[in-house]
Amino acid sequence: MTPLDPYLAAQTSLGNRLLRVGWGLVYQIFFRFSPRPAHAWRAALLRCFGATLGRNCHVYAGAKIWAPWNLHCEDAVGIADGVVIYNPATVYLGSHAVISQDAYLCGASHDYNDPQFPMTSAPIHIGQYAWICARATVCSGVRVADGAVLALGGIATKDLAAWTVYGGIPAKPIKKRIQP
Repeated sequence: MTPLDPYLAAQTSLGNRLLRVGWGLVYQIFFRFSPRPAHAWRAALLRCFGATLGRNCHVYAGAKIWAPWNLHCEDAVGIADGVVIYNPATVYLGSHAVISQDAYLCGASHDYNDPQFPMTSAPIHIGQYAWICARATVCSGVRVADGAVLALGGIATKDLAAWTVYGGIPAKPIKKRIQP
């Protein structure tokens, strides 16, 4: 049954909502309260819900991942406490990418020009050795190239070039980063 008010209509499938309920229970009981060094345990829980994680990924217990089945991490990725990964579409994190405290990867929005206000989503790609600093936000559809840095509180609404430091709202290039 479809509600008369399109704003009240479900934005995802019933299967997706049921999977998120299951993940929410596992997150609350087993993930969130796990000991700080229990990275392998949390990685195993994420993998049980379809996440693809390389070796030595460190996902901290305070990180919130909306849909683990849409999370793809290469080796040695760090996701800090307080990070929110809202990923109705795929979020890809390259090798040695770091997502710092309270950063927000927002993979969806709404089409505000459509009277039904449908949800829109697009993948986020964070390249190898990129760093999303504390309280920074990456919007849906943005590609952060290898080695790019999004500074404290910056908001990336467009793609970020490789080995460049960005900051501000919206993020603008500040300087080049030394490439190893």
